[in-house]
Amino acid sequence: MEPGDSAILPHLRRGALEHCVLALLESEARYGLDIARRLGDDGVLLAGEGTLYPLLARLRKQGLVETTWAESTSGPPRRYYSLTAEGRTALASFQRTWKTFRDAVDATLQGGHP
Repeated sequence: MEPGDSAILPHLRRGALEHCVLALLESEARYGLDIARRLGDDGVLLAGEGTLYPLLARLRKQGLVETTWAESTSGPPRRYYSLTAEGRTALASFQRTWKTFRDAVDATLQGGHP
């Protein structure tokens, strides 16, 4: 990343992070630390775990994810998050919209028009 990029990332994350979480849960339930590791590997999508857990709580309150507790072989029980039917609908809607949005931004940045 170049200097100044770090000022832009929080704005980009804000609109996309919750849908990235939903996408990770599309195929299987995951616990919080697993989600954090997958999203935070490159430091682009997730800057730290501190933003993830409030986001997961919001998604749960909105009815987009549900939770279950499961025993862990390496510590205390873990809370697993999985998509609800509403979460699958929200993810599908975002996926349809994202491609159009991304293509318009790319075209504009390359000097064209969307």
